[in-house]
Amino acid sequence: MVVLNRIYTRTGDDGTTALAAGGRRSKYDLRIEAFGTVDETNACIGMVRLHTEGHSLDEMLARIQNDLFDLGCDLATVETDKPLPYTPLRISEGQVERLEREIDLLNAELAPLRSFVLPGGTAAAATLHLARTVCRRAERRVVELADRPDEEISAAAVKYLNRLSDFLFVASRSINDNGALDVLWVPGQNL
Repeated sequence: MVVLNRIYTRTGDDGTTALAAGGRRSKYDLRIEAFGTVDETNACIGMVRLHTEGHSLDEMLARIQNDLFDLGCDLATVETDKPLPYTPLRISEGQVERLEREIDLLNAELAPLRSFVLPGGTAAAATLHLARTVCRRAERRVVELADRPDEEISAAAVKYLNRLSDFLFVASRSINDNGALDVLWVPGQNL
């Protein structure tokens, strides 16, 4: 259970941030950047949800927002040799598989693409594209972190972000009247 009695602690005034299992890292540390960008993705999805109220997509986005907090906890909990007084929260393959099912469900209604899609069409679609690009940045940070020999990142965490960016793309087309309102790229249009 999370209890927040005070918002400021002054412990970060030295330019560091606490990790969930103890220890502190610089606020520009790659691990902090990774879960900070996951948090930014979540904020973007919150903006999307201002445009999806009452749509079936909104329930999916609500689940994703919760998953992104799980992912943030996963990334903030560094593996240690010391036993923890709790079981660390980790992204699961089940969460990845749920995203895949939801992608397939939304994609089944879409016509095949014949061009790249530009962000736009509706406000919901444009904000989904913004969330997708921030998600891709989070994925790049997490993959970079996972490539470091002294850092452990689960394969499920990397997969989740990869699937999430796919989900956000398909969702943008779905909310754009199943692609009818998509804005397509026209190569060389302004030459």
